[in-house]
Amino acid sequence: MPRSERQSVRAVQPVTAAALSLPLGVGSAAAPRPPSPGAETHTHRGAPGPRPRAEGREAAMSLLSRALPALRLYCIGLAVALHQLLRRLRPGGAPAPVFPTQNGNVAIVTGGAKGIGYHTVKHLARLGMHVIIAGNDESEGQEAVRKIKEETVNEKGGVSVFLFSLGNVLVPLDIGMCLLEFLHCDLASMKSIRQFVQQFRAKNCPLHVLVNNAGVMLVPERKTEDGFEEHFGLNYLGHFLLTNLLLETLKQSGTRSHNARVITVASATHYVGRLHLNDLQSRCSYSPHGAYAQSKLALVLFTYRLQHLITSDGNHVTANVVDPGVVNTELYKNVCWATKVVKWMTAWLFFKTPEEGASTSIYAAVSPELEGVGGIYLYNEQRTKSTDVSYDEELQRRLWTESCKMTRISDVGSRDL
Repeated sequence: MPRSERQSVRAVQPVTAAALSLPLGVGSAAAPRPPSPGAETHTHRGAPGPRPRAEGREAAMSLLSRALPALRLYCIGLAVALHQLLRRLRPGGAPAPVFPTQNGNVAIVTGGAKGIGYHTVKHLARLGMHVIIAGNDESEGQEAVRKIKEETVNEKGGVSVFLFSLGNVLVPLDIGMCLLEFLHCDLASMKSIRQFVQQFRAKNCPLHVLVNNAGVMLVPERKTEDGFEEHFGLNYLGHFLLTNLLLETLKQSGTRSHNARVITVASATHYVGRLHLNDLQSRCSYSPHGAYAQSKLALVLFTYRLQHLITSDGNHVTANVVDPGVVNTELYKNVCWATKVVKWMTAWLFFKTPEEGASTSIYAAVSPELEGVGGIYLYNEQRTKSTDVSYDEELQRRLWTESCKMTRISDVGSRDL
């Protein structure tokens, strides 16, 4: 029976947004005093009148509203990078965990063709999982399948055979033949997500692990196919819809002794994220940094709400959220040139490799220690505390309800209001 341990998690990270004392709000500037009746409003000797002063304040406030999210995000990123460096410099270190063979259990990994997702897929395949890569680039996905099969077979020194559970029948499968496959799924398109789910269901196979890994970071202001701001639409709403459409299959696949698992990849930026329920699409004032942090906070809130609903229904599924840390991947392609230069010079020291970044996702997917444990935040394979606002059950519920409206699915959580 899944159990939520949100109230008993222990913080293992010394650095959080609160510890950094980061500014989390912008004060309101005083409005200019209106002129008295009959007063002159034109300017003399070039002095600005009331309207130019007001426009100047508005411009300053607009600039500040864009700069503060960037400052918060880079501060938390720097704090995590420094923590990673200190951890790396510690003598010794914990040995690599050994996980049990998965005997053909089925997993879906979004964004599994590169970066953290690629290494997540590779390690799950090594354990004998039938892994489906969900991505929006066919050639990239097929190349990832080819490379992982080749690397896995070479590392094992030959062909390995596992038992794939299809209903009540155990079928031997060859790691080099069919334990890996790619299916097209564009998370920026609700239509594509629904088509992917239909294709998966047509296989009539179970689903034991769903890894919501794909994402974009700091993209310029633009919309998804369905008109959503891209960070919120792809990072959050795409995974929200995918998980809900696959939830029934997950419930049917989980058992009392072996729960199905939903793993969602967030990041430490959620500590400085702000959820604007009245402006989830960032229409009022767009900041790529603020939009990215909001999407990651939304993923944490979604995970906790999902676990609450699963537990209420008594299903054998767990939902957890993981933080990979600061990882050297292609996600940084949209940062400014100065940041790219700094990253190029320091990534080898401060950043995790994509394989290191995947370790917590893999742990959450297969570790026996997490059997039946849901509703927790994991960093470096350890339970830690997410930002305080993420435990606000009313906020979780309101976001869930609004997300159901946006994705046009029934609000299964409304019955427990």
